Amino acid sequence: MSTKHAKAAAGFLENKKQAAWYDETLWLVRAKRDKQSKEVPEWEELREMACETKLYSNSHLDELLVEFETNARANGAHVYWAKDADEYCNIVYNILHQHGVKHFIKSKSMLAEECELNPFLEHKGIEVVESDLGERILQLMHLKPSHIVLPAIHVKREQVGELFEKELGTEKGNSDPTYLTHAARKNLREKFLHAEAAMTGANFAVASTGEIVVCTNEGNADMGVSQPKLQIAAFGMEKIVPDRESLAVFTRLLARSATGQPVTTYTSHFRKPREGGEFHIIIVDNGRSKILADRKHIKTLNCIRCGACMNTCPVYRRSGGYSYTYFIPGPIGINLGMLKAPLHYYDNVSACSLCYSCSDVCPVKVDLAEQIYLWRQDLDKLGKADAMKKIMSGGMEFAMNRPWAFNAAMDLAPVGGEVLRMMGVTWGKGRDLPKFAKENFNEMWKKGKVK
Repeated sequence: MSTKHAKAAAGFLENKKQAAWYDETLWLVRAKRDKQSKEVPEWEELREMACETKLYSNSHLDELLVEFETNARANGAHVYWAKDADEYCNIVYNILHQHGVKHFIKSKSMLAEECELNPFLEHKGIEVVESDLGERILQLMHLKPSHIVLPAIHVKREQVGELFEKELGTEKGNSDPTYLTHAARKNLREKFLHAEAAMTGANFAVASTGEIVVCTNEGNADMGVSQPKLQIAAFGMEKIVPDRESLAVFTRLLARSATGQPVTTYTSHFRKPREGGEFHIIIVDNGRSKILADRKHIKTLNCIRCGACMNTCPVYRRSGGYSYTYFIPGPIGINLGMLKAPLHYYDNVSACSLCYSCSDVCPVKVDLAEQIYLWRQDLDKLGKADAMKKIMSGGMEFAMNRPWAFNAAMDLAPVGGEVLRMMGVTWGKGRDLPKFAKENFNEMWKKGKVK
């Protein structure tokens, strides 16, 4: 049975040149991450501290979120609680509607993507503009992000050049990155100047100060909120950290893991409304409290959305972000999708080689591969186990429990291997199916060749 992911991945791999470029580009980011991590002697200690801090924070949400709300209100901010995507979208809309906002500018927020905020607001007649370059490119292309940190990593500059010709009136055939960046900046500058409200997500929310922290490289979050007097910020409740001391641990890990930088170009702290303005903060659940009750998968809430698991994953790098049916791709997306709706997103579970590289690079020690393995054990209960894999597993169990069957299988293995090679089995595509040795270990042992 071919899954949706397998079929979509096959389509992605049809363009071999593009697929190879994608793989190499993401691996380059992974290599930069490795270089940065090796330059920090206490790297593993930081990972352990981050993991423990996240586990503490997520088990004390009732205290920390209330502390955040108290301090944020003392700072002059308005604080709201949203139980799900509908409440979140309606809170944002009501704030904008009450202020007569028709032109709204946003900076990167995966929460907004998760809750489908943009189409909701656009349906209500509000113009929504993404200000980060990658998101803006995808918005003009009417596409979703294919990566949580590098959303337009799959789009080559020639494609951007053609897009900007059509949408921004740039020079025909000019795909120079500097030229295109200046064109985007000029276009966005007008959007910034005419926006009546601005919104950001939050990488972290600090309980002890009631502030949100946004980490970016382009500075568009700062640019967006600098002009309008109405500012909105929203974050999933697992983004809370106890204090600035613990925040420092995460800021040392985040950029190094995400893009191989020591730190993001901008680490902005938003605490109070600007003079004469308003600052509205929305704390969103949308299924997170349910994850808290799942002991097997609670570490998923540790995730700081760095994307390191995607950059290292051999399946993601060779199948592309759009092969996954959940809006977040890669190892973390597989787990989040299953926690959201297992019967809908089960096909992504097969998109894993169980190499455990994702678990090894995660800066907050989310046990990604281990969780994917657990989800695979549940597929049969869900009625979604692959029939052929069940037959193969049953056959292997039969043989492993019966020495005579196992030995017979070993004797036939060289012939079976050749048959599979001639048939061109799916697993063998892109791989060299190994040739079985003419003499197996059992025979060598019996002949005294192994001691």
